[in-house]
Amino acid sequence: MTSHENRYIDREKSWLAFNARVLQEAADESVPLLDRLRFLGIFSNNLDEFFRVRYAAVRRLSMEGISGEKILGGISAQQLLKDITEIVIEQQSESLRILSVIEKMLEKENIFIINETETNKEQQNFIKEFFIQKVSPELVTIILNDLDEFPLLKDTSGYLAIKLVMNPKTKVLEESEIVQKKEVRYAVVEIPKTINRFVVLPSSNDKQYIILLDDVIRYNLHSIFNIFDYESISAHMIKITRDAELDIDSDLNKSLIEKISTSVKDRRIGEPVRFVYDQSIDKDTLAFFLTRMKIDATDSLIPGGRYHNRRDYMDFPNLGRYDLLFRQNPPLPVVGLSLEGSILERIKQQDFLVNAPYQSFSYLIKFLREAALDPKVTSIKITLYRLAKNSQIISSLINAAKNGKRVIVQIELQARFDEASNISYAEQMQTEGIELIFGVKGLKVHSKICVVERVEEGKIFRYGFISTGNFNESTAKIYTDVTLLTSHQQILRDINRIFDFFDVNYRVHRYKHLIVSPHYTRSKFIKLIEREMHNAKEGKEAYIKLKMNSLSDFKMIDKLYEASRAGVKIQLIVRGICSLIPGVLGMSENIEAISIVDNYLEHARIYIFGNEGDPEVYISSADFMTRNLDARVEVTCPIYDPNIKNELIETFNIGWKGNVKARLHSENLENKYRKRPKEKMFRAQLETYNYYRNQMEVIVEKKL
Repeated sequence: MTSHENRYIDREKSWLAFNARVLQEAADESVPLLDRLRFLGIFSNNLDEFFRVRYAAVRRLSMEGISGEKILGGISAQQLLKDITEIVIEQQSESLRILSVIEKMLEKENIFIINETETNKEQQNFIKEFFIQKVSPELVTIILNDLDEFPLLKDTSGYLAIKLVMNPKTKVLEESEIVQKKEVRYAVVEIPKTINRFVVLPSSNDKQYIILLDDVIRYNLHSIFNIFDYESISAHMIKITRDAELDIDSDLNKSLIEKISTSVKDRRIGEPVRFVYDQSIDKDTLAFFLTRMKIDATDSLIPGGRYHNRRDYMDFPNLGRYDLLFRQNPPLPVVGLSLEGSILERIKQQDFLVNAPYQSFSYLIKFLREAALDPKVTSIKITLYRLAKNSQIISSLINAAKNGKRVIVQIELQARFDEASNISYAEQMQTEGIELIFGVKGLKVHSKICVVERVEEGKIFRYGFISTGNFNESTAKIYTDVTLLTSHQQILRDINRIFDFFDVNYRVHRYKHLIVSPHYTRSKFIKLIEREMHNAKEGKEAYIKLKMNSLSDFKMIDKLYEASRAGVKIQLIVRGICSLIPGVLGMSENIEAISIVDNYLEHARIYIFGNEGDPEVYISSADFMTRNLDARVEVTCPIYDPNIKNELIETFNIGWKGNVKARLHSENLENKYRKRPKEKMFRAQLETYNYYRNQMEVIVEKKL
């Protein structure tokens, strides 16, 4: 056993390293300019969620008086908070530098992002009219000085902190003494979220101009505050982030929907965990806001630039400049599966795999729509975690209920930041007669499963699908996930048993094929790893290939270290958190680990074990995180069809060959690109698309 000082990488720092990889995409000159802005938006959005969830959790540990104790990774909570803040300040600074570079490059493309001081007469007239017609009716403006209680600032909004220096009022103290007193007033203006943050101005001489909504408001400050006799006015952006932890009421007289709905509303008054401000703000203005908002030095104060809420760059207008965007590859059909004929009849003959967004997510919608109309279908059972804004999944299920099918939906009301949406969908489905299950107390239901029962020749025959990702047609355009469409009766019987567990969850069910958390996932994967260790010790070929979003469970990491020392070759594709340290002599020298960050978000979980040359392949909703293994309902499904098994192995290997968008996981979190001398450029996501396109072409050639 090695005496290497550290065995694990802190998960919070590892997550920040992942977000740094997103920032690398924004800095990458090979990425189209408008997509670089999108990556800046993703970076900012990720950071917001990190502070609302992970930073807030560490902060709670610190405030609970256990900050002196060592927490995950052997670091105190207080020290970790300081480390995070330092890293974030550095990353924020880098993001501002990247934004400045991108803006200069956009100017070479005749796209100019200007502020209120750089406008011409025509643009000024447009801004005034736009403000009157669109912005002014949406504004919330609050004068702060005379309020007994400071107003609640939402962490989903950006605000302009306003300072008004009033014209002096002359006050006579004595006959010979005249004093001029300058009063200062403070206000906040909430930047409306109902209006696109980026306002497209009239173009001129083939030049396109954009001004931020913040600056439209700045230009019209006098229109807002003209009732005040002031000599100067200034506006600086501020933004607050609050603890997003839900505090679920224990009142037995309330339904779960009522409890979570109340808790979501209370989230808006959660403790502040981060305050970002324009670093050019006056010191007295900053002090006023910090004092009135009761933000002290223990909270994370992040100095920033003129603009915050840069997540809005995800919706930067394309201006018709498709030459400055990634070329969108249309989703491909699944060979042998048609959207026109009966999808259930085809699944009855063989299993199919849908790898979105390389292939069309529409097959899942088609599956549900057909089941909703088929007179022989008697029931549909499905788990739902995150849904699209106008969900076709929900529409299909309601359609089924209207057609007399028994529809049972397990909907996770505690899917973070989707609680309100899921509550709304739950109420809608209840109204339509759909039976709802709200999961298991103490366990989130994160599995992605569906089973349909159909009467055929007097007997129940089942069809279904199991996925690594959400049943969400919006995110399916940008998240890579695989879904197995199957009529394997034993697997589908296991899915039925999971729904029985939702109903009667004090009984631990046994499953013949599926691996289900929280009861079996950890122990099953440990057995699979130990089998590879045994094979390695016997001198047989032994390998493990794992693709997941996050790897942070220490016990699983220790088992992988043990397998490495036994001689098992381990390849890891881990997009996000990786607390495992690869390549350390005596500990993990047989482990390589990479992360792929590209145009699509890598989201599929695929697990491959060598098994003496007859590999076992699994798809899963679970990462190797403690919560997925021990505190959620997760489903891992074996792949039995040899063609699909081979397809998953080949697509994993394509990802592993990546040397354009792949970075190396390492102890020092450097995010070095994986460059291999003398190898030609190999962009894994593009090559995966080509893999599926070539499959189609081969089938066409055979038919010809």
